[in-house]
Amino acid sequence: MKRQLHLIFLFCIAGMPYSVMGQDAYFIDGYHGGIYGHYPKGQTAFMADMLKQYPNWSINLEVEPETWDVVKLRDPSAYEAFKKLFEDQSVRTGRIEYVNPTYAQSYLFATSGESNIRQFSYGMELVRKHFPSVVFTTYAAEEPCFTSSLPYILKSFGFKYASTKNPNTMWGGYTKAHGGELVNWIGPDGTGITTVPRYAIEDLQPGSTWQSIAWYNSKDYIRKALEAGIANPVGMTIQDAAWSSGWNKGPWLGQDTATFYTPTYYKTWRDYIANYSIGTPEEDWHFTQEDVRTSLVWGSEVMNTLAKEVRKAENDIVRAEKMAALASLTGNMRWPKRLIDEGWIKLLLSQHHDCWIVPYNDLQGGRTWADHVTEWTGVTGQNSQVVIDRSLNAMIGESGHRAIRLFNTLAADRNEIARVKVPSTWRRTAWEVVDREGNAHPTQLMKEDGHTWMLFQASVPSFGYSTYTLREAEAVVRSELSFREGQGKYMLESDLYRLVIDPRKGGVIESLVAKQLNNKEYVDTTSPWHFNELKGYFGEQGRFLSSTDQPARVRVVEQGPLMLQIAIDGFIGEHPFTQTIRVKHREEKIAMRVFIDWQNNPAIGETGIAFSNENPRKTFYDDRYKLLVCFPAAINDQQIYKNAPFDVTKSQLEDTHFNRWDQIKHNILLNWVDLGSNGKDHSLALFSDHTTSYVHGEDHPLALTLQYSGKGLWGRDYAITGPTDISYSLMPHASRWDSDRIWTKGEIANEPLVATLIDGQSGGATQKSYLSIEGDAYEVVSTEMKGTDLYVRLFNAQSDGADKQIAFAGKADAIEWVELSGETAETASYRACDQGIAITARIPRFGIRTIKLSNAKIE
Repeated sequence: MKRQLHLIFLFCIAGMPYSVMGQDAYFIDGYHGGIYGHYPKGQTAFMADMLKQYPNWSINLEVEPETWDVVKLRDPSAYEAFKKLFEDQSVRTGRIEYVNPTYAQSYLFATSGESNIRQFSYGMELVRKHFPSVVFTTYAAEEPCFTSSLPYILKSFGFKYASTKNPNTMWGGYTKAHGGELVNWIGPDGTGITTVPRYAIEDLQPGSTWQSIAWYNSKDYIRKALEAGIANPVGMTIQDAAWSSGWNKGPWLGQDTATFYTPTYYKTWRDYIANYSIGTPEEDWHFTQEDVRTSLVWGSEVMNTLAKEVRKAENDIVRAEKMAALASLTGNMRWPKRLIDEGWIKLLLSQHHDCWIVPYNDLQGGRTWADHVTEWTGVTGQNSQVVIDRSLNAMIGESGHRAIRLFNTLAADRNEIARVKVPSTWRRTAWEVVDREGNAHPTQLMKEDGHTWMLFQASVPSFGYSTYTLREAEAVVRSELSFREGQGKYMLESDLYRLVIDPRKGGVIESLVAKQLNNKEYVDTTSPWHFNELKGYFGEQGRFLSSTDQPARVRVVEQGPLMLQIAIDGFIGEHPFTQTIRVKHREEKIAMRVFIDWQNNPAIGETGIAFSNENPRKTFYDDRYKLLVCFPAAINDQQIYKNAPFDVTKSQLEDTHFNRWDQIKHNILLNWVDLGSNGKDHSLALFSDHTTSYVHGEDHPLALTLQYSGKGLWGRDYAITGPTDISYSLMPHASRWDSDRIWTKGEIANEPLVATLIDGQSGGATQKSYLSIEGDAYEVVSTEMKGTDLYVRLFNAQSDGADKQIAFAGKADAIEWVELSGETAETASYRACDQGIAITARIPRFGIRTIKLSNAKIE
């Protein structure tokens, strides 16, 4: 009834001065931080005392869950007092709501979808340990910790509501201003969640580069909201948990009611939405990843380094879990819970938003956030390798030298060049491998990263293994890969591609022909940019420098029947660089790498902008001035697609260019961007080994950000102190990203085959698939054992929503679809089949589902 009266009241007072309206307004207050970010001794006691001093005040918490482990030890009386206040979790009378229980307050848009799920699962588990009565109802964050796939993740964990506001900490960005009092935020899979958005009228605060007008319930803000038909306007600031550093006044609006709109009431998010808002969303908002408008110092040395470390750790831990699941099901290995949990937790900490926005800030003992990312991801990598080694030992036993076993951790059959580490003495002998049908395949030995690797063409079934025996080769195999020089240029050719390299122009790719695509030429020769050119604005020279300014030397690094790699040695300015190009037999992706040996710390990026926090212009915003590697492609009517956590967005941007905080556009490359066509032309996918930014527009070709050096947020100098070393790859293809399974192609790079030498007398089948999916329709995102129960997370990246059959080569007492919370969603439909069990699945495009196989066994 109150909601209806509010609407009637607004119609009646139309045109009246807001000062006489008397309409209620609301405010979301609380605390943000934690033991890693900021949470001084005494903060818990301070919050408890303020809650007692101000009985009409409510707080919303965004505190790192590990904080409570520390508080319990160092301030037990305050810990118990706060727990007592926390116990009441009812909607109307509860005064504390935990709105962001993620383990490390990740930005979520820069990391994998599975990482985002584990942020919630590990964080919520630890919060429940300290506050058993906790109810997670609303997700909100003070930083722009948002991504498009959140609706399903939140709903599946039991959340009912969300907010996309972050009005007082917008340094790193914000969400699009959209809608009114409530919207139904629709995720890419169609899941909706009731959400308080950053209102369409919620402008960015004039004179600020970190606030919107909702940071304080000013009279102007509430007036604008009421005039826009928002009957129950709400503002928000989740204060820094730093009472000893000035954040010590308790209620954010203070006690001087003349400075803010009255009447304003403090609420928890769940109380406001359930009891004081209009209750029912006014519209569906089909939120896309481009509605997340964030900008970090992409291309800086520190960002390149930590993003690469995080990406590698994400890939390592997921692959290790899958290997551990296979070993637990087939080799009677105990689930290595301690190693896996520690690996995940260290990875989650490395995704803390402060690692990404203030990487140079001291965290502990003079060590920066970036230093800790290196340490944390190092632990994840080490633990992952231990888990893989133990899994191999459980399934195979002692290693040998007579055969090779390859494990495939993806739910798709793979036919690719595999590699296995072998003794360096093997380089003296020619080898071949023999498959289960007796067919011999050539090998190629190469040195890389201080090890000797054997390459060979391999076929490995979905989520299973293949075995190849080794023997000395009787004849040298003729290679289909060639490298030749002519007329001052070099031609690099595989069975799929022909590339022409021009050393006189710094080694750019003059021509790239996709032979399997009707000899499609991919290089736009009319562009002022060159293909694979390095180009950026160097401040000391006051102009753009290019790798084409000076000639380069081209040399062969490795050549054999399976792989050909060349190196291009050139200069950009005074700085030597080496670009490598690698093609493989039958390989659709062309692998590339750039290494730049900086001779000093040149300024790279836009210049002439005086730094101040209030100045919306910053030198690191306009990526066109950063050092880029460019790909002018001969593709008509270009259209960008880009992946995001559990999502792919069809870009609606005319271009990615912006140079002001108040004009941020989404230009983030998570794993890949695909340069497609709105017409009938071919496509070109660009993959990166880390999260960074990309450039594209009608006036600029697709380009990958490589390097920035200059001022960042808060005037910090983001300097170059060492070489740049970045890997990327290109994949020409015929159709749209989903038809050509670009998501799966990216996962193949993320999870290489696990290879090991074995005795050859280990017994068992030479090839086996433990889990396969009809039409390779879904990605197996993760597998996990909980006791004897197997949990398999699936994601439908590029298939339709029709029923699909999943074959599991084992047994289970029961099979259920479960929510991320662990609750049963529904009993699965399944039957016995030749492979073991056939399970019927129906997952919508971009849908995430988890299947639980109770007491699972593989015999």
